[in-house]
Amino acid sequence: MNRPWENSPIFQKAESIRKLADSIVEIAMESEMFFETEEDGKMIDNSINYLVDNSLIIPANIAEVWDEETPYDLKMENATSIRMAAREILSSLMILEDFGFKDIEYLNVLREEMEEFRVLFAEWVKTFDPWNYIIDRWGLFNPPGVNYDDPNPDDDIHFNGDEDDIDED
Repeated sequence: MNRPWENSPIFQKAESIRKLADSIVEIAMESEMFFETEEDGKMIDNSINYLVDNSLIIPANIAEVWDEETPYDLKMENATSIRMAAREILSSLMILEDFGFKDIEYLNVLREEMEEFRVLFAEWVKTFDPWNYIIDRWGLFNPPGVNYDDPNPDDDIHFNGDEDDIDED
């Protein structure tokens, strides 16, 4: 199966982040972290779960829109999900640290990987072709100058039953 994204620096960095997150989760599950209330324990558990979930979201969303024919709005939607997942990973690391995760050096390695990923991500987003688009009727991810309520350019072509007979008002 042809998976061209797997050789890209951004995908490889995303996979590195996923593996580091898995390692941190393993260590966190074996370590004793301090929490005073049951709610604190739930917060730690949620942070661990979010760390895993978000580390999986990033490479999956890169792969999903890798094809250059993918419309701009879909690429931007996935880019937004990736950015949100990356920020939530960093938040999860802060929570683990606040609750006494002892192996801080692992958290710092992941933070460094996230910073390297951020630069790769920003460069990747710059490659998106804003003129390969479908109008986003929600209005979030249209190219500059295109509005959610603009007419669809394809609607200007009228067919009168026969493909050879195009009515161009």
